[in-house]
Amino acid sequence: MSSNLPAVTTGTEMTTEEATQGMFVTMTVAGQLFGIRVLKVQDVLGPQRIAHVPLAPPEVLGSLNLRGRIVTAVDVRIRLGLPPRAEGERGMSVVVEHENELYSLVVDKVGEVMSLPASSYERNPSTLDPRWQGVSDGIYRLDGTLLIVLDVARFLCFDQARAA
Repeated sequence: MSSNLPAVTTGTEMTTEEATQGMFVTMTVAGQLFGIRVLKVQDVLGPQRIAHVPLAPPEVLGSLNLRGRIVTAVDVRIRLGLPPRAEGERGMSVVVEHENELYSLVVDKVGEVMSLPASSYERNPSTLDPRWQGVSDGIYRLDGTLLIVLDVARFLCFDQARAA
């Protein structure tokens, strides 16, 4: 997925980053909808062949090769303490960059790119599941569902997860 999106103009010039601030790639994990800001997403991949990495933390499924770069595959379900996917179900991958490393976040399903108004953004409610609160940057209430904004940096902070 490319982040070469056209800038939106509304009378004053906006940078591409400003124009895409409220745009999210949506994903589903265990029935929960969440989103990652478009500018954080490098690629979206179907099921991939993942090589096992010995002695890796349980949430690290292994690594894959993406156009010559090694990508660490992280199972979002395991990382959040959710039940594993049903036998034979393969997840999709959302590739993000964090601290100059590529990570493949393995989710159940990748949805669409949504543009959401900043006025609809809310901080995490106190009733939000603690597993999501620790990795969320806030929420958007949509028709009948909640979109949780994933904070990639906090999600990929494995030392903090072990301390909890």
